[in-house]
Amino acid sequence: MQNRSLVRFKARDKRSTVWVWLITPSVGLLLLFMIVPLAGVIRTSFYPGVRSFGAEGFSLEQYLEVALDPFYQIVLVETIVYGLVVSVGSLLVGFPVGYSLARLPANKRRSRLILVILPLTLSLVVIVFGWIVILGRSGIVNQLLIGIGAVDSPVRLLYTKGAVLLVLLQQFLPFMILSVMSVCSKIDPVLEHASANLRANRFTTFRRVVIPLATPGIMTGFTLVFILTVSAFITPRLVGGGSVQMLGSIIYEQVVTGLNWPLGAALSVVMLAVTSLVVGVANTLAAKTLTGHRSIAK
Repeated sequence: MQNRSLVRFKARDKRSTVWVWLITPSVGLLLLFMIVPLAGVIRTSFYPGVRSFGAEGFSLEQYLEVALDPFYQIVLVETIVYGLVVSVGSLLVGFPVGYSLARLPANKRRSRLILVILPLTLSLVVIVFGWIVILGRSGIVNQLLIGIGAVDSPVRLLYTKGAVLLVLLQQFLPFMILSVMSVCSKIDPVLEHASANLRANRFTTFRRVVIPLATPGIMTGFTLVFILTVSAFITPRLVGGGSVQMLGSIIYEQVVTGLNWPLGAALSVVMLAVTSLVVGVANTLAAKTLTGHRSIAK
């Protein structure tokens, strides 16, 4: 008995050692490329003045400027609103596409997935300049509007909030489609057939069966799209020009153009905190909704 217990203990100890060795590279990379830089950004945000190299001390000057300046408050609110609008828009457009892809046979789904993934293989700058050509005064949209007689002269489509939202939606829509498709493909169609046999119409089946089961994919896509939107800086600068300000663009200007690293770091920390709060609240509400649906089902 003692020999068996000793053998079992050695086996458990060996498995524990293997487990530690397996996660060590991942933990090391996480510490090196995420935790250490993040700690550096947080420390930089507490430097006084506008210099970070050679700076010393600890000050809340940067955070007070962010909190008391109405410009940064407006930009922060608008950035969060843009993120929510693009996330909801991508959900409304991407859910039907993701659900339809999930219900296709594997061979047909593969060919259509190429069209979804293809935009992700292109450079973001290339996509943005393509939209600039399309929405320009001599672009396809204006030429079409003039051709059908909707307008007499080219209208301003670029450098507007609508143009920025449209381009952001197109850029990040594949993340929502793929997230929804991956979850919906695991939903057994028998559940929908059973709901129909119980005389539930398609809307009721969609609301009571499909949506609760697809909630994890919806929230994954929502989180990805929201984070990518609020941190965007190339699209607002090129498509929105000076008329559309987002926090990512302001951070870029402070760090690269103004060389004010402490203020840029403080804005980054504020954006990280607010984004985490919004995502956390959204996921908590979704989890409660999903738990409520499961309780009703039981």
